[in-house]
Amino acid sequence: MSVIAEFTVPADAFLLSDALSAAPEATVEIQRVVANAPDELMPVFWVAGDVAGFDEAVREDDSVTDVTRLDDLDRGTSYRATWTRNAESIAYAYLETGAAILEANARDDTWRLRMRFDDDESLGRFDDYCREHGLPFELERLYRPEEPMAGGRFGLTPKQRRSLVGALERGYYAVPRELTMSDLAAELGVTQQALSQRLRRAHGTLVENTLVISSPAEAEGGDDGSGREPERARSEPPSVED
Repeated sequence: MSVIAEFTVPADAFLLSDALSAAPEATVEIQRVVANAPDELMPVFWVAGDVAGFDEAVREDDSVTDVTRLDDLDRGTSYRATWTRNAESIAYAYLETGAAILEANARDDTWRLRMRFDDDESLGRFDDYCREHGLPFELERLYRPEEPMAGGRFGLTPKQRRSLVGALERGYYAVPRELTMSDLAAELGVTQQALSQRLRRAHGTLVENTLVISSPAEAEGGDDGSGREPERARSEPPSVED
C-alpha cells in the first residue's frame, strides 16, 4: 500500500539553492518532472515574485543546465531545465527508490515536498539513502492515500469534526443563527477563543481538501495547457489545540 510523505529539505540538498538565495522574494513550484533517461531529469517549474532576480541567478545555478524560459504571464514565469547529475541529492534519491514527487514548493532556502512511495519498504530505502549521503530532511506528515492528511476524512482532526457537527446540530450555521459563538462554546465545553480557532482551522482544511485539492493528474504534474500556475492544496501540521 502506498505511503505519502510531506517534509521540508534545505535547497542545497535538492534544487536551485543558488538561485533561491540570490532571489529570496521568489517562490518556485515544480509543475512536473520528465525523466529523459534513467539519470537525466528535466523539471518544469513556475516562478513568481522576484522573477527578474531569479532569472539572472538561475543561469549560474550549478544544480541545473539548459535553462529555458517557457511562458511569461502577469503572475509569473515557467521554466524548463535539466538537473545536473548529483548523487548526493534528494532529486536522485527519489529516483533510486521509485518514488514520485507530487508537489514541490520553495522559498528562501527551503523546499516543501510531498512524495508518494509504493510502500513502507520504499520509504525506508529513501530514508536509508538520505542518511548514507548526508541529505537532511524534516518529516512533517506521513499518511496513506486512503487516510487523507492523517486526520480522518477530509483531513479533520477528531476535535474539529466534533466541533463542526456540534455547531451544525445546534443551529450555529443556520440563517439567522440560532445561538452565538459564546453559547456554542459553553455547550461544547471549550473556551470561545479555542472554539473560534478550531472552527477556522476546520473550515480551511475542508476547503483545501474538497475544493482546491489537486486531481490525480495535476498531482503528478499534469499541464492543462492554459499556461497558468496550477492550484495546489496547502496544508500545515494540526495544532495541539485542534
